[in-house]
Amino acid sequence: MKCTRIRLRNYYSTASTSHFNQKILHLKNASKVDDALQLFDEMLQRQPPPNIIEFNKLITGIVKMKHYSTALSLFKQMRLTGVPVSIPTMNISINCYCRLNQVAYGFALLATLFKQGYSPSLATYSTLINGLVLADRVFDAVELFKKLLREKLCDPDQVMYGTVINGLCKVGHTSKALELLRFMESVSCKCKPCVEQYNAVIDSLCKDKMVDHALELFAKMTEKGVTADDITYNSLIQGLCNFGRETEAARMLIDMEEEGVSPGAYTFNILVDSFCKKGSVKDAELAIQAMVRRGLYPDVITYNALVDGYCLRGEVDDAEKVIERMMERDIVPDIITYSSLIDGFCKKKRIDKAMRLFQEIQDKGLIPDVVTYSSMLQGLYDSGNPAAAKELFNEMQAKGHTPTVWTYGILFHGMCKNSQTTDALALFRSLGSNELMKDIGLYNILINGCNKSGKPNLALDLYDELVSRGLKPNVRTYNAVIRVYCEEGLLVKGKELLRKMEESGCLPDSFTYNIIVRELLKKNECGEAEIFLEEMINRGFMPDHATFENLLVRIPNVGKDSRLRTIVLKLTSVERKDGGIPC
Repeated sequence: MKCTRIRLRNYYSTASTSHFNQKILHLKNASKVDDALQLFDEMLQRQPPPNIIEFNKLITGIVKMKHYSTALSLFKQMRLTGVPVSIPTMNISINCYCRLNQVAYGFALLATLFKQGYSPSLATYSTLINGLVLADRVFDAVELFKKLLREKLCDPDQVMYGTVINGLCKVGHTSKALELLRFMESVSCKCKPCVEQYNAVIDSLCKDKMVDHALELFAKMTEKGVTADDITYNSLIQGLCNFGRETEAARMLIDMEEEGVSPGAYTFNILVDSFCKKGSVKDAELAIQAMVRRGLYPDVITYNALVDGYCLRGEVDDAEKVIERMMERDIVPDIITYSSLIDGFCKKKRIDKAMRLFQEIQDKGLIPDVVTYSSMLQGLYDSGNPAAAKELFNEMQAKGHTPTVWTYGILFHGMCKNSQTTDALALFRSLGSNELMKDIGLYNILINGCNKSGKPNLALDLYDELVSRGLKPNVRTYNAVIRVYCEEGLLVKGKELLRKMEESGCLPDSFTYNIIVRELLKKNECGEAEIFLEEMINRGFMPDHATFENLLVRIPNVGKDSRLRTIVLKLTSVERKDGGIPC
């Protein structure tokens, strides 16, 4: 009789498990959290309850829907009602806490595992390491990883190694990630790297502008028999394109196909975008044709790059034709498409056309973003219409768009150019404690603007202000202030500032030297001008047109010894390094 009851209980338990398993499988496609919660209640009320594996499957489904708090709530209900949880259940809960950026609670559950006499699994530690990476605590993740290795608490797998490598790459420690990859390659490591780990380091090297190192790693990877995938090739193609090495990138695409890896639209978009940024729209068009021949179709990203490319060349009418092509192919232009075209019309001084287009896109239901507004502001200021620009700026803020540093740069430059320096300074002051007040580029625009509008004292006050704020002047700042000193007859201060900038680690450029030398020549201080001229030439810089004309005027008559004549002869025989014209 007892044996019969046991058999019946096992039968009902198995039937119950099978019943709920079918429902859980059905939920995978439904992706409705309410249905999942209803099923959970049904499972909790069933006697005997389904196997813990079924509960884990259901909660995992909820986690995949990204309802982390809900999953944790179910986990707590299970514990309260006495459903025996397993290590996988605890791992799911730890993952939820990590996804909610509450990794400390994840470690609290780890402590609970130890108290209950369980040994955490590899998945437990992997989840916690990933949680630390997600919480931007990469170095804590590395320390935990080292502890696991040192104390032999588990044998890390490719997932754990990949998590640590990705984390190191995320915070810019590519060299450390490469070291860990090398360790995986070593004989002492049981876990050999796969393409995912190589991809993370290759991509990070490319982003760190170390493309040749990335190519070397790629070669070693393939030598070791690890097959590259589309992610590998895309990273390398993007890296090469970022350095203007489109020919090599195109060769890489051919190699990719020869190795049996099919490029997708994303791959071709990288090339199209790169060609367009260089102004090589013909090459971009050829890339699109090659894309279509392979059965791939250009998307809005492809056409946006092409529109931008034509606009960069000033061929805005051709850019408009690209939009017509898009619509013929039922590809709807977005705000990025129109922002590029509006910017192109503004740069061609066709402000009326830009304004009409700006209004048309809003009539079509598109919402201009900060880029669209910034382009329009630039166009209005360049066309000498500051009143309309001010009105548009007010509209932009009223519609909830927060101006960027680029927007304010356009505003300040445009206002200063249109004799509104006082208004520009007032707007700058209105930013108060905003982080934008710490942008050295905005100070540079205002210093130059004040000087050009006949307010040199205000320019110098701005320089003193940025120094007192602890901001670090760059070469543009120093050049602007040196120019103020020279134009105000304070040449000694200008020379002092040139030396001061070098002491602070900011090296002068061609513009710096030209300002000083030109002013010395104007004051007929030829001896000192000769010293600065030789110094600038030795540093690879050359006089510009204005400086050279001043130089020629002060060369003494033939027959008289002159270092200036020697310098001029030297200049006319030196290969140009900075694009200036010595004669």
